[in-house]
Amino acid sequence: MATVVPQSELVRRAVDWITERLGQGETSQELSRLVESAAMRFNLGPLEVEFLERFYNKNTTGEKQS
Repeated sequence: MATVVPQSELVRRAVDWITERLGQGETSQELSRLVESAAMRFNLGPLEVEFLERFYNKNTTGEKQS
């Protein structure tokens, strides 16, 4: 039987996964590829993908995270 995971947990896992890859030397230029891969890997919808893009764009441009 499959385990049901809340969507918020999947987004958190995607953030962890992307951050880990960025820490391993992936460049921020490859960020869109990483977000796309995370979306498929964690079965994220368009709103979650948009959140990830905004989250990482905000953090890479040096804006404060709220």
